[in-house]
Amino acid sequence: MDLHRTKSVLDVRGSDISGSRFDDVNFSGTSLHNVNMSGWDVDDANISGLRVKNANLSGLRISRANLAGAAIDNSRIEGMTIDGVPVEAMLAAYRAAKERG
Repeated sequence: MDLHRTKSVLDVRGSDISGSRFDDVNFSGTSLHNVNMSGWDVDDANISGLRVKNANLSGLRISRANLAGAAIDNSRIEGMTIDGVPVEAMLAAYRAAKERG
């Protein structure tokens, strides 16, 4: 199915659209629930204001991204690194310094 230069509201349920391609598409206000997005490749995208909850992001790679104001809380971070530095070690050092005053 091709949708070119179309403004439509799509209600897609119980469908397999694997292998689909989206280019120059406005997804603002779109809601995704119970979706398998493994293997997705997102490039040159504005996802400001994105909220992700109850998601498996293991193996996620973020590069050349603006993370200003980003927040991660109540999440598993084993093996997570930022610029090659283990986040668990950073947090441990931060907490130890905070305790020392």
